[in-house]
Amino acid sequence: MKLAYQGYDSNGQVVKDTIDAPSAGEATSTLRGQGLFVTSIAAASGGVSPRKRRKGLPRSRGSGGIKGLTLFTRQLQVMLTTGTPIMQALSALERQADNPVWRDTIHHMTQRLEEGVSLSEAMKDHPQRFDPIYRNLVAAGETSGKLPTMLQRLTDLTRKQLQTRNTIVGALVYPSLLVVVAVSVLCLMLTIVLPRFTDLFHTLDLPLPPTTKALMFLSSVLTSYWWLMLLLLVGTGVGLKYWLGTPQGRQSVFTAMLQLPMLSKVTRSFATARIARLLGVLMDSHLPLLDVLDLIRQGTVNTHYARLLDQAKDAVTRGEPVSSAFAESDLITPSVSEAMRSGEATGRVAPSLLTMSDMLDEENEVLIKSLTGILEPMILLVMGVLVGFMALSIFLPLFDLTAMSAGGPQ
Repeated sequence: MKLAYQGYDSNGQVVKDTIDAPSAGEATSTLRGQGLFVTSIAAASGGVSPRKRRKGLPRSRGSGGIKGLTLFTRQLQVMLTTGTPIMQALSALERQADNPVWRDTIHHMTQRLEEGVSLSEAMKDHPQRFDPIYRNLVAAGETSGKLPTMLQRLTDLTRKQLQTRNTIVGALVYPSLLVVVAVSVLCLMLTIVLPRFTDLFHTLDLPLPPTTKALMFLSSVLTSYWWLMLLLLVGTGVGLKYWLGTPQGRQSVFTAMLQLPMLSKVTRSFATARIARLLGVLMDSHLPLLDVLDLIRQGTVNTHYARLLDQAKDAVTRGEPVSSAFAESDLITPSVSEAMRSGEATGRVAPSLLTMSDMLDEENEVLIKSLTGILEPMILLVMGVLVGFMALSIFLPLFDLTAMSAGGPQ
């Protein structure tokens, strides 16, 4: 009996063919012995019908994070490299996933693969987990038969993104903790310590310095109208969030990030490293240059860099090298533009960009550590000055009282 089947080989490639076998069960066993995972099989005249057709997207409960994406990519790449069929690999990853978001996502992708779609097509149902760059690299791997290789590149890419995020978050933890402690200390002094001295000052009827009067007024406002302060903080936070969600708000933030003295260098360096790495990975995967620029443009939130990528696309469309658009902008580090220009001349753009991105990542890590090393003592200094100012304002009237008592009649 001639049977038509559809399945996946060890590289994750879709295979469609026919086989002569007494029954569908024996045909499935034979095909599995050949390293194929059969998703559907039926009589050749009847066409290929999926054995299971389960639909429905999982409920979205967050993106799962870059950490989950890195872990998923790495595990899938290792399993495919060892020859595990893709359906078995996804089934194993679903069973061992601790995060319910990723468990539901993998489960749905497995269902879609059983229906005969490719892995990249199944990922399109989860854009919050797999961005266009990720999906296009997977599609390129499926087309070329080198899915494990592409997953290895994606593993390296997501690892770098995770490392960059951890570097920034780790560098900001201690300064943020210092700011919280400083604000808490100031609030405690204004709402608990100072009111006790205020009663004492009123009882003694002492002449108060202007700084002490100002602090007493601020303390009175905070203790009497704390609910109004809280409403103002909440309202400011909500308004700021809404403003940042508008194009004008985002544009203003991105402009400020590129103009503030200390923040500007960090923003440009990290953005340049990201664009260089994405360009290197995507061009090394032999994707068309215009598609590469368009994919990076889709994943760029900074409007200034998005505009630069649009200019690069226009330059390529006119037949100019992409380095020409980057060289004319101060948003890209000059060393990256020169490396791209040299790579275009030698035909090794992708390796040059990947080397430059590695160097920039190392420099960025050092830069972040240097800036936080400067920021931490500055916060401590400001905190010490404010606390010292408050303490001096509180005790100055008491010093005057002591001096008046000492100079009185014997």
